[in-house]
Amino acid sequence: MRSDDAQRSIGKAISVAADRFVVELNRGGDSFTVVGFDDIHYVAALGSFVMLPVATDYVVAEVVGLWEKDPSSGRTAIEGVELDKAASAKFLELVPVGMLPQSPGEGFRFGVSAYPALYVDALYALESELDRIFEVADHVEPVGSDAAPNRLRALEIGSSVVFKGYPVKAKVDELFGGHAAVLGNTGSGKSCTVATILQALFDKRDELAARGATFVVLDVNGEYRCAFTGLPDTIRRSYLRVADEPTGIPPVPLDANEVTTDFRLPHWFMTVEEWELLLRASERTQQPVLRMALGLTSLLGAQGEAAAEIKRHVVASCAKECFRADSPVSKAHRLRLVLERFGDEQLGPHLLSQFHFNEQFGNFPGNNTEAFLAHVGGFILDDAKLPGYTGEPFDFAVLEDCFEIALLYEEAHGNKQIRDYCSQMLTRFKRIATQSEYGFMRVRPNSLRPEEADLVLFVEMLLGLERRPDGLHKASQITILDMNDAADEVVEVVSSVITRLIFDRLRRADPRNALPVHLILEEAHRYVAERPSSHAIDSSRIFQRIAKEGRKYGAFLILASQRPSEISKTVLSQCSNFMVHRIQNPDDLSHIRQMTPFISDSVMKRLPSLPKQHALIFGNAVNLPTTFRVRNVDPKPKSDDARIRHLWFRAAGEPIAALPPPATPVAGTPS
Repeated sequence: MRSDDAQRSIGKAISVAADRFVVELNRGGDSFTVVGFDDIHYVAALGSFVMLPVATDYVVAEVVGLWEKDPSSGRTAIEGVELDKAASAKFLELVPVGMLPQSPGEGFRFGVSAYPALYVDALYALESELDRIFEVADHVEPVGSDAAPNRLRALEIGSSVVFKGYPVKAKVDELFGGHAAVLGNTGSGKSCTVATILQALFDKRDELAARGATFVVLDVNGEYRCAFTGLPDTIRRSYLRVADEPTGIPPVPLDANEVTTDFRLPHWFMTVEEWELLLRASERTQQPVLRMALGLTSLLGAQGEAAAEIKRHVVASCAKECFRADSPVSKAHRLRLVLERFGDEQLGPHLLSQFHFNEQFGNFPGNNTEAFLAHVGGFILDDAKLPGYTGEPFDFAVLEDCFEIALLYEEAHGNKQIRDYCSQMLTRFKRIATQSEYGFMRVRPNSLRPEEADLVLFVEMLLGLERRPDGLHKASQITILDMNDAADEVVEVVSSVITRLIFDRLRRADPRNALPVHLILEEAHRYVAERPSSHAIDSSRIFQRIAKEGRKYGAFLILASQRPSEISKTVLSQCSNFMVHRIQNPDDLSHIRQMTPFISDSVMKRLPSLPKQHALIFGNAVNLPTTFRVRNVDPKPKSDDARIRHLWFRAAGEPIAALPPPATPVAGTPS
């Protein structure tokens, strides 16, 4: 032990275990206060640090318990007996958290590799040691020889609740270079924490601002838009509103740094697998029909003689099957549908006039039926292979016609029960085709702007990129997708498809990892669930993949949730940083405990009693688990508590804030 260490001894270690130390304080005092050579130190604050020398290092241990005991009687203070304060023995219970080299030039290391000997002196922590533990210095790094331009190495996110005046900083590379989770009960301050971290990041107003950052906020509660209005002019924002029936008229921007639009998601951007999940198509019977119908939408726009021959083959096969229908009306309707939708100059609706088709009775006069069937039979191919889905733009109503043609084609090949087997899927499709909440998907190709209709430009819009002659440039740093008005199933569809599109773009980028993208998942338990919902797409699949593979491509998740036990375990287990607010639900506490086995029980026991705007941070971004007061957020997101007494107790005749009328009349009320 160094000579000056003896001057700050507070006691000796009387018990040493792998996860617990016990220190008996020096006798003679009547409190837990120690007069050191530099100051007066109170050493019994829960969460404070004690240093125990071992070789050339100190073991840094956190105070998690304290008690005193009368050595003559064996009674403790908690037994209600007045003790002799001067003679009583005082004890500290410690948990080892890391190692700090005795050399001033070296930094703190989380985790303990060597343990102190029994009866070694326990020392109070010097301010210089706390500075090294919290890394309060060197939070910026200069760029080049000139020290003026600099980059942030660490981001100040709050202040320590134990060590007054010490800022809590998270290392930028470690905080944003992995997945993170912000957890806590409703009203504990999660939204404010997410907002204030981004405010702290973007408030760097010098030459090297965070212009290259990309945050896509899946805002299911409509909270975050107003929280970023105070950012510098160098930081731009995109606001996309998911509305039931997009009007094409964008919302009014809040300021000059915001670009707004009504969000529209072209349905042809969805993959076959996403269509299967959306329509809940069963694997054996419904998925083949769905895949065929989607392939037919691509065949409609295909060019060339080979595609034309396949179209005629489909038309001929379905036309022959139409004459096996029982009803003349359905026979006539289906025959005309097939000929008009897929027909051409050789095999089209003109044949109905040529062979004198009777629309009322659904047949041809005389021998014209045999002649018509013989004519169309000449276009049937023996080895025809229908094309797959290519994602070409198509009108949503076309898919309904393609479903009918796909069913006819299957029936023509002997699958007579296929229509009954697919009835549930078709009912689901018709609901999506008519319900207003899916209006943002049912878009016509010719009604979209270029950046909406083209898949590449669409993803670049989400990522805040714009094309210039010399390449891609950042047009905005924050994209907010406001889904406050969207139903749960719409939230799942939008979050899944948007996330998949972004991830696909990053996977194909060259060079890899050149554009880090952070997806902020507000209320993540709603669409990154451990158990798939019964609504629509199982959106957790894409998030699970990003959780496992996203780091390689620069795709990172920031989850915010009040129910961590309902979030996918795969996703939560891959988070390398956690900011946990007050959590009181036993299931949620147990879930966090399982996900973070390296966190001590004493740390976990703090969570149920954390005040508002306080959180526990642990992970790669900080040296050790730290309870801190989150920095003030200004402006705030729309997540304030209701002011009950101000809203309830009011004067007679005082009006209340009017609620907007529903978009559609509620059932049972006059329209």
